[in-house]
Amino acid sequence: MLKGLTKAALTAALLAGSAMTAAAQDFTIRATANSNENDEDYDGLVVFKNHVENASNGRIAVELFIGTQLCSGGAECLQGVADGSIDVFVTTSGGAAGIFPYVQVLDLPYLMSDDRVAEHVLSGDFTRTMRNMALEDSGDTIRIMTIGNTGGWRNFANTKRRVTQPSDLEGLKIRTVVADLPQEVVKAMGAAPTPISWPELFTSFQTGVVDGSKNGITDIMGMKFPDAGLKYVTLDGHAYMGAIWVMNNAKFMGMPEDMRRVVVDGFAALQQATFASPKRKSIQAYQDFVAGGGDLYVPTPEEKAAFRDAAAPVFAWFQENVDGGPEIFEALTKAVEEAEADLAAEYEADLN
Repeated sequence: MLKGLTKAALTAALLAGSAMTAAAQDFTIRATANSNENDEDYDGLVVFKNHVENASNGRIAVELFIGTQLCSGGAECLQGVADGSIDVFVTTSGGAAGIFPYVQVLDLPYLMSDDRVAEHVLSGDFTRTMRNMALEDSGDTIRIMTIGNTGGWRNFANTKRRVTQPSDLEGLKIRTVVADLPQEVVKAMGAAPTPISWPELFTSFQTGVVDGSKNGITDIMGMKFPDAGLKYVTLDGHAYMGAIWVMNNAKFMGMPEDMRRVVVDGFAALQQATFASPKRKSIQAYQDFVAGGGDLYVPTPEEKAAFRDAAAPVFAWFQENVDGGPEIFEALTKAVEEAEADLAAEYEADLN
């Protein structure tokens, strides 16, 4: 019976469980994501809405606005959260860097080695440290609720050649956003950072304005970049594509404790959904990339170590040039060490 349902119909069927017996809604949460229904952010919001409306027994309603109905970009949307016209928004580190520059720590390369480490880190006190910093800097208006994932891992991709070591990137024009940190990462590899807006990137590959980018495979295939000449992807996994979920703090704190607990649990469920969604979607994306003639290269541990060594100067640059950089860098590196130790103990228990 489910086979014939469209994604929209299936979502509607899922959300039908949100019809509650409560006489009236006490709270309404307006949540937005500048994405679409094929995105991990949307998957997370569907899970959040379903959980919160059910667990609150209908006392909380969640309204979803997907796209640019409420706001059109990071700065505008975050301002909406601060002034209360938007209750929940998801932003990338690049989208929030203009207000909270230290969130760019998520873009520092090669600090988190894999999904298990990243998920352990982002589920713990590191996120609470970033939350406290953002609350202080926003005058207690913007509250970071959780950090999920949007697109898997950033990898180097290009139109010219297979990249197996940092020197292979030398001379390539690599697309970045305007923010300083991604440009410093590209320069550390010997490549030329070239800021290009996302909508212009396909044409920029075609015309040779840029030779490469730093993207996840689902973005690469979703935007059909191989059709524009992007043929080489190196799975160096230099940055986990974190998605920062924020909420208007007054809205959150204005709820009674039992409803705040429901919202916190809803964001935990959302986080798990966004952790899982890119893993599933990337399977087909990788298959399609290779089937279309793409060259997919997995660096050896020694080669990956060479990439990390090349990027090392960026760590010092971040702490010296970014407001809040030393504090958040220490919090992240400590969290990574603790995650690796915990996982080592789990492997010891599970492998023997």
